[in-house]
Amino acid sequence: MLTILGFAMIATFLVLIMMKKMSPIAALVLIPALFCVFVGKGAKLGDYVIEGVTSLAPTAAMLMFAIVYFGVMIDVGLFDPIVRGILKFCKADPMRIVVGTAVLAAIVSLDGDGSTTFMITVSAMYPLYKRLKMSLVVMTGVAAMANGVMNTLPWGGPTARAATALKLDASDIFVPMIPALAVGLLGVFVLSYVLGMRERKRLGVLTLGEVLVEEKVEETETVLVGAGSGKSGTGKAAVTTGGSGSGTDAEDDEAGDAERFQVLDPDRPTLRPKLYWFNALLTVTLLTCMIMEWLPIPVLFLLGAALALTVNFPHIPDQKARLAAHADNVLNVSGMVFAAAVFTGVLQGTGMVDHMARWMVDVIPDGMGPHMALVTGVLSLPLTYFMSNDGFYFGVLPVLAEAGAAHGVTPLEMARASLVGQPLHMSSPLVPAVYVLVGMAKVEFGDHTRFVVKWAALTCLVILGAGILFGII
Repeated sequence: MLTILGFAMIATFLVLIMMKKMSPIAALVLIPALFCVFVGKGAKLGDYVIEGVTSLAPTAAMLMFAIVYFGVMIDVGLFDPIVRGILKFCKADPMRIVVGTAVLAAIVSLDGDGSTTFMITVSAMYPLYKRLKMSLVVMTGVAAMANGVMNTLPWGGPTARAATALKLDASDIFVPMIPALAVGLLGVFVLSYVLGMRERKRLGVLTLGEVLVEEKVEETETVLVGAGSGKSGTGKAAVTTGGSGSGTDAEDDEAGDAERFQVLDPDRPTLRPKLYWFNALLTVTLLTCMIMEWLPIPVLFLLGAALALTVNFPHIPDQKARLAAHADNVLNVSGMVFAAAVFTGVLQGTGMVDHMARWMVDVIPDGMGPHMALVTGVLSLPLTYFMSNDGFYFGVLPVLAEAGAAHGVTPLEMARASLVGQPLHMSSPLVPAVYVLVGMAKVEFGDHTRFVVKWAALTCLVILGAGILFGII
Protein backbone atom coordinates (compact mmCIF):
# COMPACT_ATOMS: atom_id res chain seq x y z
CA MET A 1 0.00 0.00 0.00
CA LEU A 2 2.83 2.42 0.88
CA THR A 3 4.44 1.64 -2.47
CA ILE A 4 1.30 2.60 -4.38
CA LEU A 5 0.80 5.74 -2.30
CA GLY A 6 4.44 6.75 -2.80
CA PHE A 7 4.24 6.52 -6.57
CA ALA A 8 0.82 8.17 -6.54
CA MET A 9 2.16 11.09 -4.50
CA ILE A 10 5.06 11.66 -6.89
CA ALA A 11 2.83 11.32 -9.95
CA THR A 12 0.26 13.74 -8.51
CA PHE A 13 2.99 16.29 -7.79
CA LEU A 14 4.49 16.05 -11.29
CA VAL A 15 1.14 16.20 -13.08
CA LEU A 16 -0.06 19.24 -11.13
CA ILE A 17 3.08 21.30 -11.64
CA MET A 18 3.45 20.34 -15.32
CA MET A 19 -0.19 21.29 -15.93
CA LYS A 20 0.43 24.48 -13.90
CA LYS A 21 -2.48 23.75 -11.59
CA MET A 22 -0.30 24.48 -8.55
CA SER A 23 2.92 26.33 -7.91
CA PRO A 24 5.92 24.10 -7.06
CA ILE A 25 6.13 25.44 -3.50
CA ALA A 26 2.44 24.79 -2.83
CA ALA A 27 2.60 21.35 -4.43
CA LEU A 28 5.73 20.38 -2.48
CA VAL A 29 3.99 21.24 0.79
CA LEU A 30 0.30 20.38 0.35
CA ILE A 31 0.49 17.13 -1.62
CA PRO A 32 2.80 15.27 0.82
CA ALA A 33 0.79 16.63 3.76
CA LEU A 34 -2.38 15.19 2.20
CA PHE A 35 -0.77 11.83 1.47
CA CYS A 36 0.65 11.70 4.98
CA VAL A 37 -2.95 11.80 6.21
CA PHE A 38 -3.93 9.08 3.69
CA VAL A 39 -1.16 6.86 5.08
CA GLY A 40 -2.66 7.31 8.54
CA LYS A 41 0.32 9.17 9.98
CA GLY A 42 -1.05 12.70 9.95
CA ALA A 43 -0.25 13.08 13.66
CA LYS A 44 3.46 12.66 12.86
CA LEU A 45 3.49 15.18 10.00
CA GLY A 46 5.20 17.77 12.20
CA ASP A 47 8.02 15.36 13.07
CA TYR A 48 8.55 14.42 9.43
CA VAL A 49 8.65 18.05 8.33
CA ILE A 50 11.06 19.10 11.07
CA GLU A 51 13.32 16.16 10.23
CA GLY A 52 13.25 17.08 6.56
CA VAL A 53 13.91 20.76 7.23
CA THR A 54 16.77 19.88 9.58
CA SER A 55 18.42 17.70 6.94
CA LEU A 56 18.11 20.36 4.22
CA ALA A 57 18.87 23.42 6.36
CA PRO A 58 22.61 23.38 5.51
CA THR A 59 21.72 23.20 1.81
CA ALA A 60 19.32 26.13 2.14
CA ALA A 61 21.96 28.16 3.99
CA MET A 62 24.53 27.34 1.32
CA LEU A 63 22.18 28.43 -1.46
CA MET A 64 21.21 31.66 0.30
CA PHE A 65 24.78 32.84 0.80
CA ALA A 66 25.99 31.43 -2.54
CA ILE A 67 23.35 33.49 -4.35
CA VAL A 68 24.45 36.59 -2.46
CA TYR A 69 28.12 35.86 -3.15
CA PHE A 70 27.81 35.23 -6.87
CA GLY A 71 25.27 38.02 -7.19
CA VAL A 72 27.84 40.42 -5.76
CA MET A 73 30.53 39.01 -8.07
CA ILE A 74 28.24 39.65 -11.05
CA ASP A 75 27.52 43.16 -9.80
CA VAL A 76 31.21 44.05 -9.43
CA GLY A 77 32.09 42.71 -12.90
CA LEU A 78 33.98 39.48 -12.18
CA PHE A 79 32.20 37.55 -14.94
CA ASP A 80 32.13 40.32 -17.54
CA PRO A 81 35.22 38.94 -19.37
CA ILE A 82 33.60 35.49 -19.49
CA VAL A 83 30.44 36.98 -20.96
CA ARG A 84 32.44 38.90 -23.54
CA GLY A 85 34.38 35.76 -24.47
CA ILE A 86 31.19 33.77 -24.93
CA LEU A 87 29.69 36.63 -26.93
CA LYS A 88 32.72 36.72 -29.20
CA PHE A 89 32.18 33.03 -29.94
CA CYS A 90 28.41 33.09 -30.07
CA LYS A 91 27.91 36.41 -31.88
CA ALA A 92 24.15 36.48 -32.37
CA ASP A 93 23.81 32.95 -33.75
CA PRO A 94 21.25 30.90 -31.75
CA MET A 95 23.09 27.66 -32.56
CA ARG A 96 26.37 28.97 -31.17
CA ILE A 97 24.65 30.37 -28.11
CA VAL A 98 23.08 27.01 -27.20
CA VAL A 99 26.38 25.18 -27.74
CA GLY A 100 28.13 27.90 -25.72
CA THR A 101 25.65 27.30 -22.89
CA ALA A 102 26.53 23.59 -22.78
CA VAL A 103 30.28 24.27 -22.90
CA LEU A 104 30.11 26.94 -20.19
CA ALA A 105 27.97 24.75 -17.90
CA ALA A 106 30.37 21.81 -18.35
CA ILE A 107 33.43 23.93 -17.56
CA VAL A 108 31.94 25.61 -14.50
CA SER A 109 30.71 22.20 -13.27
CA LEU A 110 34.33 21.30 -12.51
CA ASP A 111 33.81 22.86 -9.08
CA GLY A 112 31.41 20.01 -8.27
CA ASP A 113 28.52 22.21 -7.15
CA GLY A 114 25.36 22.40 -9.25
CA SER A 115 24.06 25.61 -7.69
CA THR A 116 27.29 27.45 -8.47
CA THR A 117 27.23 26.14 -12.03
CA PHE A 118 23.68 27.29 -12.66
CA MET A 119 24.20 30.71 -11.12
CA ILE A 120 27.22 31.46 -13.29
CA THR A 121 25.76 29.93 -16.46
CA VAL A 122 22.40 31.69 -16.22
CA SER A 123 24.02 34.99 -15.28
CA ALA A 124 26.20 34.84 -18.39
CA MET A 125 23.68 33.49 -20.90
CA TYR A 126 20.28 34.83 -19.78
CA PRO A 127 20.69 38.29 -21.36
CA LEU A 128 21.62 36.73 -24.73
CA TYR A 129 18.59 34.45 -24.73
CA LYS A 130 16.29 37.31 -23.78
CA ARG A 131 17.62 39.73 -26.37
CA LEU A 132 17.40 37.25 -29.22
CA LYS A 133 14.00 35.88 -28.10
CA MET A 134 15.39 32.39 -27.70
CA SER A 135 13.68 29.65 -25.69
CA LEU A 136 14.75 29.83 -22.06
CA VAL A 137 13.86 26.18 -21.44
CA VAL A 138 16.53 25.26 -23.99
CA MET A 139 19.04 27.11 -21.82
CA THR A 140 17.91 25.44 -18.58
CA GLY A 141 17.67 22.01 -20.19
CA VAL A 142 21.13 22.10 -21.79
CA ALA A 143 22.73 23.49 -18.61
CA ALA A 144 21.09 20.82 -16.44
CA MET A 145 22.20 17.96 -18.71
CA ALA A 146 25.80 19.18 -19.00
CA ASN A 147 25.97 19.59 -15.24
CA GLY A 148 24.39 16.16 -14.73
CA VAL A 149 27.18 14.45 -16.68
CA MET A 150 29.86 16.42 -14.84
CA ASN A 151 28.15 15.75 -11.51
CA THR A 152 29.75 12.29 -11.60
CA LEU A 153 33.16 13.79 -10.75
CA PRO A 154 34.51 12.18 -7.55
CA TRP A 155 33.95 15.41 -5.61
CA GLY A 156 30.51 15.96 -7.14
CA GLY A 157 28.66 13.63 -4.78
CA PRO A 158 27.22 10.51 -6.49
CA THR A 159 30.58 8.79 -7.02
CA ALA A 160 31.58 9.39 -3.43
CA ARG A 161 28.23 8.06 -2.23
CA ALA A 162 28.53 4.93 -4.36
CA ALA A 163 32.07 4.36 -3.10
CA THR A 164 30.99 4.79 0.52
CA ALA A 165 27.91 2.58 0.18
CA LEU A 166 29.83 -0.31 -1.43
CA LYS A 167 33.15 0.28 0.40
CA LEU A 168 35.11 0.97 -2.78
CA ASP A 169 37.69 3.53 -3.86
CA ALA A 170 36.11 6.46 -5.70
CA SER A 171 38.90 6.57 -8.29
CA ASP A 172 38.36 2.89 -9.12
CA ILE A 173 34.76 3.72 -9.93
CA PHE A 174 35.27 7.00 -11.77
CA VAL A 175 38.44 6.60 -13.86
CA PRO A 176 37.22 3.61 -15.95
CA MET A 177 33.91 5.48 -16.48
CA ILE A 178 35.64 8.46 -18.12
CA PRO A 179 35.25 7.18 -21.74
CA ALA A 180 31.51 6.57 -21.29
CA LEU A 181 31.02 9.90 -19.54
CA ALA A 182 32.98 11.63 -22.31
CA VAL A 183 30.61 10.10 -24.85
CA GLY A 184 27.69 11.32 -22.75
CA LEU A 185 29.11 14.86 -22.63
CA LEU A 186 29.71 14.74 -26.37
CA GLY A 187 26.09 13.67 -26.73
CA VAL A 188 25.01 16.77 -24.78
CA PHE A 189 27.08 18.96 -27.12
CA VAL A 190 25.57 17.27 -30.19
CA LEU A 191 22.09 17.69 -28.72
CA SER A 192 22.80 21.36 -27.98
CA TYR A 193 23.87 21.75 -31.62
CA VAL A 194 20.60 20.18 -32.79
CA LEU A 195 18.52 22.32 -30.44
CA GLY A 196 20.52 25.36 -31.50
CA MET A 197 19.86 24.63 -35.16
CA ARG A 198 16.17 24.36 -34.31
CA GLU A 199 16.33 27.78 -32.64
CA ARG A 200 18.23 29.18 -35.61
CA LYS A 201 15.56 27.86 -37.97
CA ARG A 202 12.85 29.42 -35.82
CA LEU A 203 14.49 32.80 -35.37
CA GLY A 204 16.81 33.04 -38.35
CA VAL A 205 20.48 33.97 -38.20
CA LEU A 206 20.89 37.40 -36.70
CA THR A 207 23.79 39.82 -36.80
CA LEU A 208 24.78 41.87 -33.82
CA GLY A 209 24.40 45.02 -35.89
CA GLU A 210 20.75 44.25 -36.60
CA VAL A 211 20.05 43.59 -32.94
CA LEU A 212 21.69 46.89 -32.06
CA VAL A 213 19.61 48.81 -34.60
CA GLU A 214 16.41 47.23 -33.32
CA GLU A 215 17.50 47.95 -29.77
CA LYS A 216 17.66 51.66 -30.54
CA VAL A 217 14.19 51.91 -32.03
CA GLU A 218 12.20 49.41 -29.95
CA GLU A 219 11.05 49.68 -26.35
CA THR A 220 13.68 48.32 -23.97
CA GLU A 221 13.47 46.19 -20.87
CA THR A 222 15.80 45.33 -18.03
CA VAL A 223 17.27 41.84 -18.25
CA LEU A 224 20.40 41.90 -16.16
CA VAL A 225 20.34 39.25 -13.47
CA GLY A 226 21.53 40.68 -10.19
CA ALA A 227 22.61 44.25 -11.01
CA GLY A 228 19.29 45.18 -12.63
CA SER A 229 20.69 47.73 -15.06
CA GLY A 230 21.09 45.95 -18.43
CA LYS A 231 18.83 46.88 -21.33
CA SER A 232 17.34 44.70 -24.00
CA GLY A 233 15.17 45.26 -27.03
CA THR A 234 11.70 43.83 -26.83
CA GLY A 235 10.93 43.86 -30.51
CA LYS A 236 11.92 41.03 -32.79
CA ALA A 237 15.25 41.69 -34.49
CA ALA A 238 15.53 41.64 -38.25
CA VAL A 239 16.45 38.28 -39.74
CA THR A 240 19.01 37.76 -42.46
CA THR A 241 18.38 34.93 -44.83
CA GLY A 242 21.96 34.70 -46.01
CA GLY A 243 23.64 33.92 -42.67
CA SER A 244 25.58 36.13 -40.30
CA GLY A 245 27.90 37.55 -42.89
CA SER A 246 30.82 36.17 -44.81
CA GLY A 247 34.23 37.46 -45.72
CA THR A 248 36.73 39.55 -43.82
CA ASP A 249 34.70 42.77 -43.88
CA ALA A 250 31.64 41.08 -42.44
CA GLU A 251 33.72 39.42 -39.72
CA ASP A 252 35.32 42.75 -38.83
CA ASP A 253 31.88 44.34 -38.62
CA GLU A 254 30.72 41.56 -36.31
CA ALA A 255 33.76 41.99 -34.09
CA GLY A 256 33.13 45.72 -33.89
CA ASP A 257 29.47 45.19 -33.07
CA ALA A 258 30.42 42.71 -30.35
CA GLU A 259 32.23 45.47 -28.51
CA ARG A 260 29.01 47.50 -28.42
CA PHE A 261 26.61 44.61 -27.80
CA GLN A 262 26.84 44.61 -24.02
CA VAL A 263 24.87 42.01 -22.08
CA LEU A 264 26.07 43.49 -18.80
CA ASP A 265 25.95 47.28 -18.52
CA PRO A 266 29.62 48.45 -18.64
CA ASP A 267 28.72 51.66 -16.81
CA ARG A 268 26.77 50.23 -13.90
CA PRO A 269 27.71 51.89 -10.59
CA THR A 270 28.41 48.57 -8.84
CA LEU A 271 31.51 47.81 -10.95
CA ARG A 272 34.76 47.52 -9.02
CA PRO A 273 37.52 47.24 -11.67
CA LYS A 274 40.29 48.04 -9.16
CA LEU A 275 39.21 45.06 -7.07
CA TYR A 276 38.95 42.62 -10.01
CA TRP A 277 41.96 40.50 -9.06
CA PHE A 278 40.97 40.46 -5.40
CA ASN A 279 37.53 39.14 -6.35
CA ALA A 280 39.02 36.62 -8.78
CA LEU A 281 41.46 35.36 -6.12
CA LEU A 282 38.68 35.20 -3.53
CA THR A 283 36.50 33.14 -5.87
CA VAL A 284 39.33 30.75 -6.81
CA THR A 285 40.20 30.34 -3.13
CA LEU A 286 36.56 29.69 -2.27
CA LEU A 287 36.19 27.04 -4.96
CA THR A 288 39.51 25.44 -3.99
CA CYS A 289 38.43 25.20 -0.36
CA MET A 290 35.15 23.68 -1.55
CA ILE A 291 36.86 21.03 -3.66
CA MET A 292 39.43 20.23 -0.96
CA GLU A 293 36.63 20.14 1.66
CA TRP A 294 38.59 22.28 4.11
CA LEU A 295 35.34 23.72 5.50
CA PRO A 296 31.64 22.88 5.06
CA ILE A 297 30.26 24.55 1.92
CA PRO A 298 27.63 26.63 3.80
CA VAL A 299 30.37 28.06 6.04
CA LEU A 300 32.57 28.85 3.02
CA PHE A 301 29.83 30.80 1.25
CA LEU A 302 28.78 32.55 4.44
CA LEU A 303 32.36 33.76 4.98
CA GLY A 304 32.83 34.51 1.29
CA ALA A 305 29.63 36.58 1.03
CA ALA A 306 30.49 38.57 4.16
CA LEU A 307 34.03 39.27 2.92
CA ALA A 308 32.90 40.14 -0.61
CA LEU A 309 30.30 42.59 0.65
CA THR A 310 32.67 44.21 3.16
CA VAL A 311 35.54 44.74 0.73
CA ASN A 312 33.56 45.73 -2.37
CA PHE A 313 30.92 47.80 -0.58
CA PRO A 314 32.45 49.17 2.63
CA HIS A 315 29.50 51.51 3.29
CA ILE A 316 26.55 49.87 5.06
CA PRO A 317 23.83 51.47 2.85
CA ASP A 318 25.57 49.99 -0.23
CA GLN A 319 25.68 46.56 1.42
CA LYS A 320 21.98 46.78 2.22
CA ALA A 321 21.26 47.75 -1.38
CA ARG A 322 23.13 44.70 -2.71
CA LEU A 323 21.34 42.37 -0.30
CA ALA A 324 18.00 43.89 -1.33
CA ALA A 325 18.88 43.47 -5.01
CA HIS A 326 19.33 39.72 -4.55
CA ALA A 327 16.60 39.16 -1.96
CA ASP A 328 14.15 37.96 -4.62
CA ASN A 329 16.37 35.08 -5.73
CA VAL A 330 17.31 34.21 -2.15
CA LEU A 331 13.69 34.02 -1.02
CA ASN A 332 12.51 32.04 -4.05
CA VAL A 333 15.26 29.44 -3.83
CA SER A 334 15.41 29.02 -0.06
CA GLY A 335 11.61 28.84 0.07
CA MET A 336 11.63 26.09 -2.54
CA VAL A 337 14.27 24.13 -0.62
CA PHE A 338 12.31 24.22 2.63
CA ALA A 339 9.15 23.24 0.74
CA ALA A 340 11.07 20.30 -0.77
CA ALA A 341 12.02 19.35 2.79
CA VAL A 342 8.34 18.63 3.47
CA PHE A 343 8.19 16.35 0.42
CA THR A 344 11.35 14.40 1.29
CA GLY A 345 10.48 14.32 4.99
CA VAL A 346 7.13 12.66 4.33
CA LEU A 347 8.55 10.26 1.73
CA GLN A 348 11.22 9.03 4.11
CA GLY A 349 9.36 9.35 7.41
CA THR A 350 6.34 7.33 6.32
CA GLY A 351 8.57 4.63 4.84
CA MET A 352 7.28 5.15 1.29
CA VAL A 353 10.80 5.40 -0.14
CA ASP A 354 11.86 2.09 1.42
CA HIS A 355 8.77 0.29 0.14
CA MET A 356 9.21 1.74 -3.36
CA ALA A 357 12.86 0.63 -3.44
CA ARG A 358 12.06 -2.90 -2.27
CA TRP A 359 9.26 -3.19 -4.82
CA MET A 360 11.62 -2.16 -7.59
CA VAL A 361 14.12 -4.83 -6.57
CA ASP A 362 11.47 -7.53 -6.14
CA VAL A 363 10.00 -7.07 -9.63
CA ILE A 364 13.35 -7.79 -11.31
CA PRO A 365 13.07 -11.25 -12.95
CA ASP A 366 15.52 -13.92 -11.76
CA GLY A 367 16.78 -14.32 -15.31
CA MET A 368 18.14 -10.78 -15.21
CA GLY A 369 20.56 -11.67 -12.40
CA PRO A 370 23.69 -11.90 -14.58
CA HIS A 371 22.75 -8.54 -16.11
CA MET A 372 22.26 -6.67 -12.84
CA ALA A 373 24.69 -3.92 -13.88
CA LEU A 374 22.51 -3.18 -16.90
CA VAL A 375 19.39 -3.34 -14.70
CA THR A 376 20.99 -0.95 -12.20
CA GLY A 377 21.88 1.48 -14.97
CA VAL A 378 18.30 1.50 -16.24
CA LEU A 379 16.81 1.73 -12.75
CA SER A 380 19.09 4.65 -11.89
CA LEU A 381 17.05 6.86 -14.22
CA PRO A 382 13.67 6.71 -12.42
CA LEU A 383 15.09 6.04 -8.95
CA THR A 384 17.50 8.98 -8.83
CA TYR A 385 14.76 11.17 -10.28
CA PHE A 386 12.13 10.19 -7.73
CA MET A 387 14.38 10.06 -4.68
CA SER A 388 17.46 11.80 -3.34
CA ASN A 389 20.96 10.58 -4.13
CA ASP A 390 21.34 9.62 -0.48
CA GLY A 391 18.21 7.46 -0.65
CA PHE A 392 19.32 5.73 -3.85
CA TYR A 393 23.01 5.17 -3.08
CA PHE A 394 22.66 4.25 0.58
CA GLY A 395 19.25 2.58 0.46
CA VAL A 396 18.82 0.94 -2.94
CA LEU A 397 22.30 0.39 -4.40
CA PRO A 398 23.52 -1.97 -1.63
CA VAL A 399 20.44 -4.16 -2.15
CA LEU A 400 21.00 -4.22 -5.92
CA ALA A 401 24.71 -4.94 -5.39
CA GLU A 402 23.92 -7.95 -3.22
CA ALA A 403 21.60 -9.31 -5.90
CA GLY A 404 24.31 -8.76 -8.51
CA ALA A 405 27.02 -10.40 -6.39
CA ALA A 406 24.92 -13.58 -6.22
CA HIS A 407 25.26 -13.78 -10.01
CA GLY A 408 28.92 -12.84 -10.26
CA VAL A 409 28.49 -9.12 -11.00
CA THR A 410 31.23 -7.13 -9.24
CA PRO A 411 30.45 -4.19 -6.94
CA LEU A 412 32.60 -1.96 -9.19
CA GLU A 413 30.36 -2.66 -12.18
CA MET A 414 27.29 -1.95 -10.07
CA ALA A 415 28.76 1.29 -8.76
CA ARG A 416 29.61 2.52 -12.26
CA ALA A 417 26.18 1.62 -13.57
CA SER A 418 24.58 3.55 -10.72
CA LEU A 419 26.07 6.81 -12.06
CA VAL A 420 24.21 6.58 -15.36
CA GLY A 421 21.07 8.42 -14.22
CA GLN A 422 22.76 11.65 -13.09
CA PRO A 423 21.89 13.78 -16.18
CA LEU A 424 18.21 13.14 -15.40
CA HIS A 425 18.69 13.41 -11.64
CA MET A 426 19.84 17.03 -11.89
CA SER A 427 16.33 18.04 -13.01
CA SER A 428 14.59 16.13 -10.21
CA PRO A 429 12.16 18.18 -8.09
CA LEU A 430 14.10 16.89 -5.07
CA VAL A 431 17.35 18.58 -6.17
CA PRO A 432 17.62 22.08 -4.65
CA ALA A 433 20.00 23.31 -7.37
CA VAL A 434 17.34 22.96 -10.08
CA TYR A 435 15.29 25.65 -8.36
CA VAL A 436 18.28 27.98 -8.62
CA LEU A 437 18.37 27.22 -12.34
CA VAL A 438 14.69 27.77 -13.12
CA GLY A 439 14.37 30.63 -10.64
CA MET A 440 17.21 32.70 -12.08
CA ALA A 441 16.14 31.87 -15.65
CA LYS A 442 12.52 32.83 -14.84
CA VAL A 443 11.28 29.52 -16.24
CA GLU A 444 8.32 27.56 -14.85
CA PHE A 445 9.51 24.31 -13.28
CA GLY A 446 6.78 22.41 -15.13
CA ASP A 447 7.94 23.81 -18.49
CA HIS A 448 11.52 22.84 -17.71
CA THR A 449 10.43 19.33 -16.71
CA ARG A 450 8.37 18.76 -19.85
CA PHE A 451 11.27 19.84 -22.02
CA VAL A 452 14.23 18.22 -20.32
CA VAL A 453 13.05 14.77 -19.20
CA LYS A 454 13.12 13.11 -22.63
CA TRP A 455 16.49 14.61 -23.62
CA ALA A 456 18.09 13.88 -20.25
CA ALA A 457 16.85 10.27 -20.37
CA LEU A 458 18.35 9.95 -23.85
CA THR A 459 21.68 11.26 -22.54
CA CYS A 460 21.59 8.69 -19.73
CA LEU A 461 20.98 5.88 -22.21
CA VAL A 462 23.88 7.10 -24.36
CA ILE A 463 26.19 6.86 -21.34
CA LEU A 464 24.82 3.40 -20.51
CA GLY A 465 25.28 2.21 -24.10
CA ALA A 466 28.83 3.56 -24.21
CA GLY A 467 29.61 1.87 -20.89
CA ILE A 468 28.41 -1.48 -22.19
CA LEU A 469 30.22 -1.00 -25.52
CA PHE A 470 33.52 -0.21 -23.80
CA GLY A 471 33.09 -3.10 -21.36
CA ILE A 472 32.97 -0.74 -18.38
CA ILE A 473 29.50 -1.80 -17.20
